[in-house]
Amino acid sequence: MTETPPAFTGARLLDETVAALSDRAPAILAAAADQLRGIRLGLHFNDGSHATLTARHSRIAVDQDRCPDPDVEVAFDDRAMNLLFDLQRAPIGQVLPESLDVRGSRDDTLAVWRAFTLLSQRAAGLRSMQELWGTYREQAPQLWGTAVPAAEPAADPVDWTALDFLARRSPEDAPAPVPLIGDTTVTAPRLLWDGRTSTDWSLEDTVRDADLLETMHRCRARTNEEIERLLPDREPRAELYDLMRSYPARQGKGLRPTLTIAACAAFGGRPDDAVRAAAALELFHNGFLVHDDIADESTHRRGLPTMHEEHGLGLAVNVGDGLNLLAVDAVLSNLETLGLARTLGLIHEAVHMCRESIEGQAMELGWIRHDFVPEADDAYFTMSTKKTGWYTCMSPCRIGAVCAGVTDPCVLGRFDEAFRLIGIAFQIQDDILNLVGEEALYGKEPLGDLLEGKRTVMLIHLFRTAYTHERPRLFDVLRRRRTDKTQQHAEELLAAMRRHGSIEYATALADRLAAEGIARFEEDLRIIPENEGKAVLRQIAHYVTSRPL
Repeated sequence: MTETPPAFTGARLLDETVAALSDRAPAILAAAADQLRGIRLGLHFNDGSHATLTARHSRIAVDQDRCPDPDVEVAFDDRAMNLLFDLQRAPIGQVLPESLDVRGSRDDTLAVWRAFTLLSQRAAGLRSMQELWGTYREQAPQLWGTAVPAAEPAADPVDWTALDFLARRSPEDAPAPVPLIGDTTVTAPRLLWDGRTSTDWSLEDTVRDADLLETMHRCRARTNEEIERLLPDREPRAELYDLMRSYPARQGKGLRPTLTIAACAAFGGRPDDAVRAAAALELFHNGFLVHDDIADESTHRRGLPTMHEEHGLGLAVNVGDGLNLLAVDAVLSNLETLGLARTLGLIHEAVHMCRESIEGQAMELGWIRHDFVPEADDAYFTMSTKKTGWYTCMSPCRIGAVCAGVTDPCVLGRFDEAFRLIGIAFQIQDDILNLVGEEALYGKEPLGDLLEGKRTVMLIHLFRTAYTHERPRLFDVLRRRRTDKTQQHAEELLAAMRRHGSIEYATALADRLAAEGIARFEEDLRIIPENEGKAVLRQIAHYVTSRPL
């Protein structure tokens, strides 16, 4: 039995727009959420649908229901909806008498106006958004009404510019004002402009945006093609080279290749010049994953059995070694296309990245081996930066810049603090998703981090805040070997984390770190002019704040 799709409504369109922007242009959503912070917005559409908008951290949450106690309330009739597609009107021309009804304090109303201005001006430039809204208009023309009639000139001008303008926009046969949402005390709409100043949005400083989902897909596909070219077509296939294809073929997010290629483009390099370096990074990454899964005794990776679970420890160790060796060869092979200076820079960056990663892995494995839980979050920050921050965020940016010819350590170092903070936030969110995310979305076994005894921010917070009488039992569960832990043990630790607010603490911490990282991005990378490459880097910087938790 086929499921009937929900009706095309204004509320559904808004919900799908916000969801799409979360994946494709999180920087736009974060900018709008910053304006909406603390405001509950109730929206009412001419088709009878309703929506409630609230800003949560740097995300916007949409609830397709009537807002019970809004700070700002807006109702659209068919003329107001039609103006959403009128790209020729100046901002002041988007407000019609008896058409767009708005309630709320002046400050809150203007904040809502700014938020939707950001969304409409920047999101409208994305092809995916144009396709989404175009589809809605084609399939649900009743949402939009007829074209807005031309304004009639006022019969008796009063020679007051603003009053004459508004008078010309009130047709004589306009219907009587309809009160908003059952309130009979207010009969006239409130205008969104402040009555004093207004500038055309095109005169503001240009901020470029990029479709992150589409860009990551292209970068990932191009990098996978390069990996396939790098892998030898020779024996032993079944026991080595075919297995080396396994982890790269398990489609990840494409974060590292996208950062590498975007950083190269941001500094004026040809994106193709960074593809081989991006492939080398992915080979290093997948080699680390094969070995990490053995060390952590993990059972699943990206929704499939881990290499050692499926093919045994011996073959898995050898495949990890092979991937790392092929990555080294890929870095060196840039000599042919990028020349000696840039290739030497790539070697330096790759060696530094690998050293940081194995030091971070040693820290984490040492904590587990010695039954140690750090007391402060700073220890986790150091370990996370070393183990994943460098090869997930910082090194891809630096390597991409080197591909463009940047070798000045001071310039390369401008990526470090911004993407250190963003990388920690990203890892904390990954750790949270392991506890509360969908397995299909996360790609690992549920509660795998608790079964493996990983020292996450949530675990550190739990042991820092647990009551004295709880600690012996928590330590007893934590110190058990992976093979001796059951799902019930992991759920016991998770329940304790929920009691002590550890997940909420980690969520707020990740949001704060991401915000600090984004601020550093805008400040430290001001040396890069606004271009498509920088736009992609900015979207990735905001990506960690928009992922569903």
